[in-house]
Formats: sequence, C-alpha cells, structure tokens
Amino acid sequence: MTLEEVITGSVGGIFIGVSAAIVLLTTGRIAGISGIVGNILGLQTEDLDWRVAFLLGLLAGGVGLLLWDPSFFGTELVRSPYALAAAGLLVGFGVRMGNGCTSGHGVCGMGRLSPRSTLATVTFMAAGVLMAAIVTQALGGRI
Repeated sequence: MTLEEVITGSVGGIFIGVSAAIVLLTTGRIAGISGIVGNILGLQTEDLDWRVAFLLGLLAGGVGLLLWDPSFFGTELVRSPYALAAAGLLVGFGVRMGNGCTSGHGVCGMGRLSPRSTLATVTFMAAGVLMAAIVTQALGGRI
C-alpha cells in the first residue's frame, strides 16, 4: 500500500465520518444508506428532503471524483454479469436480514459503541472475507 493510498483512504474515511455525524446531529437519524434509499424508494414522505439531498450528495461526490481522477474507479477484478447480479442480491438480502448495512452498522453503529452493530459488522466482514477466499481460491475467480 502506497502513501497516496493511505492518504486518500484516510481522507475518504474522514469525509464519511463527518457526513454521518452531520446527519446524526441535524436530523437525529443514522446515516445508513440502505435505510435512506429504502425509504426514498418506499415513497415515504417523512424526512424525504434530507434523504434525497444526502443521496444526491453521494452521487455528486462520485461523479466529481470520476471527473477529477478516473483512475480511482479502475479495477482489474473481472466477474460475469450473473455473478455480479447474484452478489448484489445477496448483499441486499443480508442488509434486510441484518437490519442495516455497512454504513449503518459499521460506521454509525460502531461509532455509537453499539454491541449489536459491532456484532453485525464482525459478521458481515467475516462472511465477506470467507466468500472472497472461496471465489478466488477454490473457484479460481471464475464465476
């Protein structure tokens, strides 16, 4: 890992933490992306303004970074469209089953020292490492 990667990762982490703190301090809500998007898609009208603004801010940040330096989005990992679709569906299932995602549990919940969120984060990180090892080592990355 290079110094540039450490710096950019640290700056990104700071931005994530600050944005989660701003949402908590200004709305009293947790900045869990799955909950924010789920309530927008579920056409919930309560708190719709900040949810849409938060989501648009995420998209604007990604587009801005892409325009500034497209190499941040480069990857050498190649998977079939079916594998990517299956992975997305499994993540969505896990988010619903765990009542939250990495941002809700991993950033916000652990930041509030929630034992439930800590256990959820340890569980999905372990499952992710295990699945990555199985796909890469046992299946040779060919799915």
